[in-house]
Amino acid sequence: MAERLYRYSELLSAGLSREQVRRTDGQSQLHRLSRSIYAPPADRSGHLPAIFRRLPDAAVVGYHTGAQLHGFGDIRSPDVHIIVPAGERVPHIQGVVAHESVLPVGDPVLLGGVPCAPAARCAVDLARSVRRMDARPLLDLCLRVAACQPEELLVEVARHERLRGICQARELVSLADPRTECRQESQLRPVLIDGGLPPPEPQLWVSDNNGIPLYRLDLGYRQHRVGVEYDGMSHLDRARLQVDRSRMNWLAANGWQMCYFTDLDLYRRPAHIIQTLAPLLRPGPRRS
Repeated sequence: MAERLYRYSELLSAGLSREQVRRTDGQSQLHRLSRSIYAPPADRSGHLPAIFRRLPDAAVVGYHTGAQLHGFGDIRSPDVHIIVPAGERVPHIQGVVAHESVLPVGDPVLLGGVPCAPAARCAVDLARSVRRMDARPLLDLCLRVAACQPEELLVEVARHERLRGICQARELVSLADPRTECRQESQLRPVLIDGGLPPPEPQLWVSDNNGIPLYRLDLGYRQHRVGVEYDGMSHLDRARLQVDRSRMNWLAANGWQMCYFTDLDLYRRPAHIIQTLAPLLRPGPRRS
C-alpha cells in the first residue's frame, strides 16, 4: 500500500505543476490523505500509512487507535493516537495526537500497514487515562476478543508502576472478565463492587432439577439465588417480551429473585442499585 502513496514534492518532480496537483486533487484523480501526501482514490484506506511517512521512525499507533486496530476499540476517538519516546520531535499534523512516553513500547506489531503497540500496552494506557466507567468495558472486551491474555495485562500493568493513573488501571485489570457480553454489564459490575457488594458472577447459567442449563443471567449471585440484569431497548420487542415473561416466571417459581436496572439507574442513580440488592445479599440461610 505504501508504494502507491506520493509526496507533493514527488508529484512535482514527475512533471506536474502546483496547479495541476491542486486541480487533480479536486477532480478526485488523487486523494489528499494528509498535508503533502497523496494517493489514488482506491487507496483512501492508506490514511494511516500516509501519516506515518511524516512521523519519526520510533512512532507507533497506540491508545484509542491501537485498541481499534486490535479489535477492542470500545472508546472511539476522531483522532489518530500515536506513542513516541519522551522528547521526540513530532510534526504538527491535524487530527493526530502524540503521547510522549518514558516507558518503552516493546516490540510493535504490524496492523493496517503501520506499527502498533501490543494490545496489552494499548489497554493499560487507556485504563490509566480514561474514565473508570469507560475503561472497564474496554478491558473486558480486550479479553473477550482474545487480543491478549489476562497474564499479559498483569505483566503490562506492572511495567506502568508509578505512572499517572496506575492505581485505577491495576484495580480494573484485576477485575477484567471476558465473560461479560456488553458495555452496560461491564459498567454494572464495578457499581456493585464499589457499593460494597460481593463481585457477581457474569453470564451465570441456571439449571433445572436435572442439571440441564436453561437460562443465562447477565450477572448473578448463585448462593443467594439473586439475578441482576441490565434492561435495555432490546427488551421492548414484543416477541422478546413474551420470552422474557416465561423466563421470569420460571426463575421466580424456582426461588430466584431477579432485579432489573436501566440506564437511568446505571448512570444517574447507582445508589438505588445498591439499596435494592443489599438486603437480598445479607448473610442468612440459603433460600430454596
